[in-house]
Amino acid sequence: MARSYYSASLREFLMQSEDQILGELARNNEFSLDDTQKWAWMNQIKILKKQLNGFDGKIIFEYTIPRVGKRIDNVFIHKGIVYLLEFKVGENAYNNYAIDQVMDYALDLKNFHKESHNRTIVPILVATEAQNVKNNIVQYPDGVYKPLLCNQSNISTAINQICNQSSVEIFSVTEWENSIYKPTPTIIEAAQALYQGHSVNDISRSDSGAINLNVTTQAINDIIDRAKRLGEKSICFITGVPGAGKTLAGLNIANERHRCEEDEHAVFLSGNGPLVDVLQEALADNQCKDSKGAIKKSEARTKTKAFIQIIHHFRDDALVTDNPPIEKVAIFDEAQRAWTLEKTSEFMQKKKGRPNFQMSEPEFLISVMDRHKDWAVIV
Repeated sequence: MARSYYSASLREFLMQSEDQILGELARNNEFSLDDTQKWAWMNQIKILKKQLNGFDGKIIFEYTIPRVGKRIDNVFIHKGIVYLLEFKVGENAYNNYAIDQVMDYALDLKNFHKESHNRTIVPILVATEAQNVKNNIVQYPDGVYKPLLCNQSNISTAINQICNQSSVEIFSVTEWENSIYKPTPTIIEAAQALYQGHSVNDISRSDSGAINLNVTTQAINDIIDRAKRLGEKSICFITGVPGAGKTLAGLNIANERHRCEEDEHAVFLSGNGPLVDVLQEALADNQCKDSKGAIKKSEARTKTKAFIQIIHHFRDDALVTDNPPIEKVAIFDEAQRAWTLEKTSEFMQKKKGRPNFQMSEPEFLISVMDRHKDWAVIV
């Protein structure tokens, strides 16, 4: 599996026919392909062939941000600058939701994509039928630009504007494209502060009481410390009746075991999408209220992704690479719901193009953590 549906040097892209490129996009598409998507891709191909003619670099379609699960329409890497293009084909206005969308992509790359931590990132919204607007070029301290607003005729103009005022280090495009997930220390600290400032009752009801919760958390922490000290690998099982506080214990552990200075990371993984949404929203809402509007919801939500994630994104990322994950501690919530060998094999064959996949979901997830050469803990 690759992180994108199409990736080529700009020279190759310009030489290939539109049908060749569309065919490769269709082959790598994991979902049912409808006429609307084909039409959108064909328009993107035509526009980019015209607008990027005369440049050099790398062009990527449908790039998945590792672990975050979002797909960027197009990434264009030119002279050490990463341009993110979000197309709204047929749109005649620059809608706020679309501006926020492409900015979120830029922030997710900056915060969670290792090879983007120190890169210049330029988000561009392309509303193909919109009027020309004068872009106010603003680069923030973290190297991310304020989103540029373009139509189908002035993308090259915007890129040239950035090139004329920016001179940055050239980097390995291959390393960037294959980058691992790694949250920045800043985003981890922000996530910890966000979580620690929140009442546990706002996150999850726990009838087990604070004492029982603390004892459980400390017992797991002791096992993690031992594994780290002795170079061992351990699996811990937290059991209890519904409402006993298992999820909350897992969240506490994930938050506490983020220790960047010791190269230690942790993640809370759940296959329950609505639960992940609720947890992320609760934490984000709390920070927005505390800041009295100074922090946007999208910014607060980004911080929660540092330690609360959908398990399917973790799994899909592990299918792309054989490298160990950045985390040494992985907490799998509601592990009893994990898929059997039969269900996992069927899914891998139908959705991921892996006909001979012979592991259950728990076996595969354990094998991913076992890629670490020294120590690791699964809870």
